[in-house]
Amino acid sequence: MVAHAASPAGRDVAVAADAQPLQPQQPQPKAVGSSNRRSVLGSGAALAAAAAACELVELAGPSPAVADQVISSDWEVVELPVDKGVVLLDIGFTGSDPNHGFLIGTRQTLLETVDGGKTWNPRDVAAAQDEGFNYRFNSISFSGDEGWIVGKPAILLHTTDGGKSWERVPLSAKLPGTPILITAGKNSGEAEMTTDQGAIYVTDNGAYTWSAAVQETVDATLNRTVSSGINGASYYEGYFSNVRRNDAGDYVAVSSRGNFFMSWEGGQTYWQPHNRPAARRIQNMGWTPDNRLWLTTRGGDLLFASENGITETFDSGRLNSRGFGILDVGFKDNNTVYACGGSGSLFKSADGGSTWRRDKGGDGVPANLYEIKFFGDRSGFVLGNDSVLLRYIGA
Repeated sequence: MVAHAASPAGRDVAVAADAQPLQPQQPQPKAVGSSNRRSVLGSGAALAAAAAACELVELAGPSPAVADQVISSDWEVVELPVDKGVVLLDIGFTGSDPNHGFLIGTRQTLLETVDGGKTWNPRDVAAAQDEGFNYRFNSISFSGDEGWIVGKPAILLHTTDGGKSWERVPLSAKLPGTPILITAGKNSGEAEMTTDQGAIYVTDNGAYTWSAAVQETVDATLNRTVSSGINGASYYEGYFSNVRRNDAGDYVAVSSRGNFFMSWEGGQTYWQPHNRPAARRIQNMGWTPDNRLWLTTRGGDLLFASENGITETFDSGRLNSRGFGILDVGFKDNNTVYACGGSGSLFKSADGGSTWRRDKGGDGVPANLYEIKFFGDRSGFVLGNDSVLLRYIGA
């Protein structure tokens, strides 16, 4: 199971959970339709040959997005068949076919690839079109051919055939918050869902029933612990800007104001608050492959935990961000690490984060880069706003 992340800062992410058992209704299957087709018209009698060629294009359907702009030895830009205003939020591949995956984002964006991300085609989700909402798909996760998507307004989609069809799983009106993170379990029907108010729910029967993993709201936790020395906890507004989960099922989350962070480990009844280790406010946090925390600040600093697990002791990663915020860090393996941020900022470390160099190829990318995800050591992607997608070609 791969660590998953909620939407990064600046993408309207919110946390704190009053855990109530969920009893969703039995899901009703809804099929996923094909994408809208693009017509190509010829014009003028003198252009008859061109018109005939255009008719062939029309019959063949829309051209897929292609990866055709190499910006460095490690990355290329993939042009996507979506509006430039779309913010890409997550990407996932099926467990049965490493080349078959889906890319999701705002404006109900769902794109599919069958060649490892070189080309993408749009998919319409019929199950998400009944109520007239323009859904924001926040998170996707697969185990084998079983996959899950969650979004805002609160929606849960489920597939058991590798995304050929998706069914809408009704969620209880008592669900505290909006789902922002979904993690597929190892066994059939298993999943773990986290909301923007910190609720964590687990199902083992395909979302027919859910059980709450957190028994106390984050507000209640903070009210009880404010006097214990957690700086900024008294100004808590009820939201997390980022949430990350590691392979062991442990969570780390950043408060909306970035003035402290919280953690949750399996078996605990409530989230644990922690002081931030730097003077600057926290931008994002996550996990290294050896289960250490990393942390970025709103001033562009990068820090790594000095020990495994949850801690408040961090060491500087010595990354010169030139003043740009570092929005995410992604590990290809224990040694090769990438960082991304505002205005196309890209950085690479070949020694586990001890030293860094800037990838100047990102300077020409007109977007903020929010998230880095690797699937093994040969497949990796960087997601940004304005429908920007970078594909790893370093392998």
